[in-house]
Amino acid sequence: MILDQNGNTSIITQEKATVIELVKKLQALYPKFKNNNIIVVLTALNKLGLQDIIEFLEISNTHRASKQSFVVVSDNISSENIPDEIVVVPTIQEAYDIIEMEEIERDLEF
Repeated sequence: MILDQNGNTSIITQEKATVIELVKKLQALYPKFKNNNIIVVLTALNKLGLQDIIEFLEISNTHRASKQSFVVVSDNISSENIPDEIVVVPTIQEAYDIIEMEEIERDLEF
C-alpha cells in the first residue's frame, strides 16, 4: 500500500496485496485520513470482481456520511453492477473530477 497526499486528498495505491487486506489496512489507518477526500487506486490489480468493490462499501459509506469524497479507481471492472453508494472510475483524473464536483455540491449544500 502506497499512501500519498495531494492537498486535502489522500491517494492510496494498492499494488500487490488482496482487496480484503487493503480494506483492513484502511480501517486501521482511517483516523489518519478521515478528514481528507480519499482516492483508492486499484489499477495494478488485474483480477477484480464486484465482491472486491463491495468490500469498500462500509468505509465508503462512513466516509461519505462525514461529507468527504471516497473514489475507487479501477479500469478492470464494469460499472454496470456497482452499487450507487460507491463511486468507481477508470482513471485518477476522473477521480479528481468527481471530488471537485462533490466539493462544489457540498459548498452549494445540495
